[in-house]
Amino acid sequence: MKKSVNQLIFAVGMLVVWETLAWFKIWPPYAFPTPLGVAQSLLGGFQDHTFLIGILVSMRRVMIGYTISVVLGIVLGMLLTWSPFLEDTVGHLVLSLQSLPSVCWLPIALLWFGLHESAIIFVTVMGSMLAVTQATKAGFDNVPRILSLAGANLGAKGPQMFWHVLLPASLPYLMDGLRQGWAFAWRSLVQGEMLYGALGLGQLLVAGRDLDDINQVVAIMILIALLGYVVDAVLFRRLDTSLRHRWGMVTAASN
Repeated sequence: MKKSVNQLIFAVGMLVVWETLAWFKIWPPYAFPTPLGVAQSLLGGFQDHTFLIGILVSMRRVMIGYTISVVLGIVLGMLLTWSPFLEDTVGHLVLSLQSLPSVCWLPIALLWFGLHESAIIFVTVMGSMLAVTQATKAGFDNVPRILSLAGANLGAKGPQMFWHVLLPASLPYLMDGLRQGWAFAWRSLVQGEMLYGALGLGQLLVAGRDLDDINQVVAIMILIALLGYVVDAVLFRRLDTSLRHRWGMVTAASN
């Protein structure tokens, strides 16, 4: 309850400061919007379905790209864990590429896929996959040895060891990687849409800039931030809490 009250007070305070700055007109109206102007832009964008279409298109793209990145990232992470050769070679390459901004992949994507939606999805995958790969490898590397020994004593081998011991024990680390991968995928998608100009929230953001409509720009920024927060809060935080609770019980039992 106290947390909700604090958040409400903070939100009201931010609106008051925002409205005060707009009222004093420190910046010209075309450069600094008012809360009412942004609210009207949000309302108008949903009334004519422009924002709704943009959200649906962007969410479809990010889910496709994110799903691909999760599958490839987990497989690559497991291969790096089980193969010392791959860890010494591909592992260092993955670590180097992870520091590369995802927008750097867009020129390659356009050359490979052309002006097609596949280019944006490729950028999204490359922006997210490496984070999942690193988290998967870290998860398997940090499985307590006592759990592996306990599984072996109970007769777990091969696939049984993987599904019933190694994978459950690595899930807390993997969950962190999935959350981080989602954040990278969402950012990469918006960057790709902004530069490529395809329909979506990124394109609407650029359209607002081209029209000198600061209200639309801020409205789209709010939608992008809100959607990212909602997915993280509704999906990943709940899954993370559940997994950590189960992991705590498993660890207690192993001790």
